[in-house]
Amino acid sequence: MSPSPQTLVREPQRAMRMLLVVSVTAALTVTLTACSSFNRATLGMADALTLYKPEVVQGNFVSKEQVAALQPGMTRLQVRDILGTPLLTSVFHGDRWDYVFSLRRQGVEPQNFRLTIFFEGDNVARFEGDDMPSETEFVQRISRKRDIKVPTLEATEDQLARFPAAPASTAPVVDTPVEATPSGSYPPLEVAR
Repeated sequence: MSPSPQTLVREPQRAMRMLLVVSVTAALTVTLTACSSFNRATLGMADALTLYKPEVVQGNFVSKEQVAALQPGMTRLQVRDILGTPLLTSVFHGDRWDYVFSLRRQGVEPQNFRLTIFFEGDNVARFEGDDMPSETEFVQRISRKRDIKVPTLEATEDQLARFPAAPASTAPVVDTPVEATPSGSYPPLEVAR
């Protein structure tokens, strides 16, 4: 039995379609494989090149030296002079100040520190918190150089003696009363001489 003329025409069309399907499938496979290997190569290169990530210190840094300066009985103003303004003050806990800070560095787990000061009235009743780093330890943690020495910020009596005291003013200070001013104007900023 010989094939019909229609069968002879359909065979080449079927072969062409099969060739087209196989070539499209091969092209997609090659493309997807190339994309996959490109992503692996790109990720490998990105891992090899470490991008700069800055050290981030958030909150109020409180050093071990500052905590040592705190004493029960201090006023809120004295505490603010030593530690600065608290990061957290609560409307519901007016007798408590929270100092919180965190340190995030590349390749190191985030470190969180907390200090809570409790007041009775205007005076410190007690304080509690984490073991704070000293100023030297803190600078060494955020610095890439490990041999940094933090200078002491206190002057000795000999160092203070090198600077002369400010001369006392011998001119008498005269208080000139400020006259009442009409509504809408302000007195002069400097006293007339």
